[in-house]
Amino acid sequence: MNLERLVLLMRAVVTVIGKDAVGILAKVSTKCAEYNANVIEVTQSVLQDLFAMIMLVDITKLNSDFATMADGLTELGQTMGVKIHTMHEDIFNCMHHI
Repeated sequence: MNLERLVLLMRAVVTVIGKDAVGILAKVSTKCAEYNANVIEVTQSVLQDLFAMIMLVDITKLNSDFATMADGLTELGQTMGVKIHTMHEDIFNCMHHI
C-alpha cells in the first residue's frame, strides 16, 4: 500500500503599521523571501499618511527557525520606521478562538 506523506502547511501573520512610504510592501516581502517564507495573501490600506498591512505567509519551508525570521522582520521595521509584528498562525488562532 502506498501511503502519501501528509504535509502540514504552517503559516504566520505579519502586520505592518506606520507612516506611509514608498517600498514598504517590497521591503517586507523581500525580507520574507530571504527566509524562504512565501507570501500567500496581502491586504493593505493607506489612511491619509498611515500605512497598515496584513500578510499571510507560508513558513513551511523556512531556512531558519521562526524566531529568527520574526526578529529579522522586527529589525527591518525599526530601520524603516514602522512596527512589524510576526505571529505564528497557531498563536493567532488561539488568541482569536471563541
